[in-house]
Amino acid sequence: MVSVPELKKYLDKRVVIQLNGTRKVAGVVRGYDMFLNITLDDAIEMPSGSGSQSDKNAPAPVPMGSQTVIRGNSILSIEALDTVV
Repeated sequence: MVSVPELKKYLDKRVVIQLNGTRKVAGVVRGYDMFLNITLDDAIEMPSGSGSQSDKNAPAPVPMGSQTVIRGNSILSIEALDTVV
């Protein structure tokens, strides 16, 4: 039997999702399913190597649209930026 991931506490919270490779996406979680597919609002892709704020040549974050669906099997980790209770 497949269980649904327990992500209720992340709904309507801002998160950063680490994807396969070096990609990171930030946005507000609006929904998810049993396969860990996640729907984000106001998602932006954070370019790799953007850790240093002083680097003037660092690429800017790329907006991904008003709603974005991320396939669950490409997700490595989820980090909450808002307080999760």
